[in-house]
Amino acid sequence: MPVTIATPALPDEAPEHYLARLGTVFARFDRQDSGNVSYGVVVDGERHFVKTAGHPDHAPFLDHAQRVGLLRNAVRLARAYRHPALPALHTVVESAHGPMLVYDWADGELVGVPREQRDDPASAYHRFRSLPADRVLAVLDTVFDVHDLLGRNGEVAGDFYDGCLIYDFTTRDVAVIDLDTYRPGPYRNDMGRMFGSSRFMAPEEFTLGALIDQRTSVFTMGRTARVFLGDHLPGPLNGVVTRACRPDPADRHASLPEFCAAWHDARSHLG
Repeated sequence: MPVTIATPALPDEAPEHYLARLGTVFARFDRQDSGNVSYGVVVDGERHFVKTAGHPDHAPFLDHAQRVGLLRNAVRLARAYRHPALPALHTVVESAHGPMLVYDWADGELVGVPREQRDDPASAYHRFRSLPADRVLAVLDTVFDVHDLLGRNGEVAGDFYDGCLIYDFTTRDVAVIDLDTYRPGPYRNDMGRMFGSSRFMAPEEFTLGALIDQRTSVFTMGRTARVFLGDHLPGPLNGVVTRACRPDPADRHASLPEFCAAWHDARSHLG
């Protein structure tokens, strides 16, 4: 990690000016519902992904203070958990617009795309879902392994969907990103309709006052398998996913580790 990217920003320096001063900004990601703005930057020949809370005056769904709070939570998670599929957080630089989180750059393509592009054969989403089942299952194994780690430490998933996955179609590596809203549970739904993609969300994520716990996360993991493989899940895995996606939380696996153990057991019986 180059020391230069850890140089403190000037007191009134915006993130983009700081990054342009240190290296070459080759990508800007500013069409996020959250209002966050992120950058791809090369410094001393190394590529990094830098996530910021965006401009303080911009507040599409969350105000700037809320976005900063989620970035601080992302730092907590990155420092607490290590996994090959989680891009490493190298440093946090304080700027005039809040913290800049400097991660490893993850090669590949974002699996999630806008709804109108999902049927486009050229889109990463369509190409990913068209892969042989064994390659998709390998990605699911990795995603569930990450959530087994988080679940064993009491974390509850939040706003997980296909836009949290970067897949390299050449190396077959997957990166799991944007876990900013994951937090220890259980807790109560204080929003009504919570943040997230409805394709992956449990019924209780739409109900004000409902209990949100790891059974909610289990539903999301089940939906992830269903979204990616549809009706092509082999028999033993289909049973695991069907249970995970039951409307009543009491009928699902009780925790992420329990779901992951059931998934692993079913995988071992595929032959």
